[in-house]
Amino acid sequence: MPCALRRAGVLAPVFSLPSGDFGPSVDQFLAFMNQSRLTVWQVLPLGPPLMDGSPYQCASSFAINPAFLSDALLLNPDDFDPVATVSERRVGRGALPSLLAEFEQFCRASSNWLDDYALFMVIKSHEQGRSWLEWRPAWRDRDPASLEAFARDHAKAVHAIQFEQFLLDRQWRCIVTKAHELGILIYGDLPIFVAGDSADVWANRAFFQLDERGLPTEVAGVPPDYFSATGQRWGNPLFDWSRMAADGFSWWKQRMARHIDMFDWVRIDHFRGLAAYWSIPAHCDTAIDGRWVEAPGAALLTALSEAFGGDLPIIAEDLGVITEDVTALRKAFGMPGMLILQFAFDSDDDNPYLPANHQADSVVYTGTHDNDTTLGWWQSLSPDAQAHVYDVLEQQLNLSRSEPMPMALIRAAMASVARLAIIPMADWLGCDSSGRINTPGTPTGNWTWQFERAAMSAELSQRIRALVTEYQRDPG
Repeated sequence: MPCALRRAGVLAPVFSLPSGDFGPSVDQFLAFMNQSRLTVWQVLPLGPPLMDGSPYQCASSFAINPAFLSDALLLNPDDFDPVATVSERRVGRGALPSLLAEFEQFCRASSNWLDDYALFMVIKSHEQGRSWLEWRPAWRDRDPASLEAFARDHAKAVHAIQFEQFLLDRQWRCIVTKAHELGILIYGDLPIFVAGDSADVWANRAFFQLDERGLPTEVAGVPPDYFSATGQRWGNPLFDWSRMAADGFSWWKQRMARHIDMFDWVRIDHFRGLAAYWSIPAHCDTAIDGRWVEAPGAALLTALSEAFGGDLPIIAEDLGVITEDVTALRKAFGMPGMLILQFAFDSDDDNPYLPANHQADSVVYTGTHDNDTTLGWWQSLSPDAQAHVYDVLEQQLNLSRSEPMPMALIRAAMASVARLAIIPMADWLGCDSSGRINTPGTPTGNWTWQFERAAMSAELSQRIRALVTEYQRDPG
């Protein structure tokens, strides 16, 4: 299991930090975590989002969101000619020889995704943001001569995208180094599926279920569940698993290598899709008419284990409709699952999210980025339901009925036998529904929540540190 010691951490997307980027507020946040004795920082996917801003629908599985690039960190005199402006530095103008050598090394090491991504983004800009499915056929279908000519004619723009990714990668690695110096581990996130309008699909059409023109024949989603009576039609193209297997899962190996290189642990979002996935005919407007199709998860994870030398640093997001085959797959590869306390109080005694049913090889949450904040959730409950929550917490964890929300649920997470407890930053701050990050199934109003610098107070650090100590979640 990735987490062998009892730890506590915080879920805080980069866009939720006060500056919303890799700039100085990251240092302040890491210092706040260190003072609080929180030793795990969970971030959402770092990729460049498409129109709705979702980090789970990105233009690339490998690239980093350009919005995270901090201009404040581009002022090092050892990297650039001092007369170069910040805008010039972002595209590589004025870079000194040592930095250019570092950039060239990055390009070589990242060539399996960087070249296609940079070209994809430049063509997309040239095409006024239209999907690659709407590009002229020569570009859509990747005619080698046409792409070579375009890349030659737009060499400066392609170079600018590549250099921007280099700077982003460099800034992120500095953040990881600082975190490690403070004893903080970084917990990343890998969406199982990729966006249809992405460099991944455009450059690797053979690995997806597409028709001759590139349109998906079946798309991803989930059946009706807690979040939606009609299910969720995500619209992502599905993998052609037979072709991926025949190729030795090379694309997945490259993708996992990138994530393992960037993070200490990686959460596979919608892990159940590696056992079986919900396949929806592309013409359907909802997910209701989908069907379960078996996936070669064991073969994939075996290939990844062999490629990366044994135990994978993966945490499985095993929420939703979880069947025995999903649990068996997770356990066969020693991967922790997830426990959500907000889901614990609305069914029978067999509910796996009830504190009495928790397992040590798990990650416990009050809620995730897809849930309401704990205070918002609490305020939506009826008085009877609220009373039931306190009954359970008192009976199973001996927690006081006088503890207010969200602290009562935070204490329940910290008291859990699960080795890792992750609390969303909005819950640490006691936010109501205004602190919610995402409401599944809604196209707007998501992925924008930010907290203020003043929220990272010494008083809050002291309260968190006391909880970490009380529940023995400080690995020392």
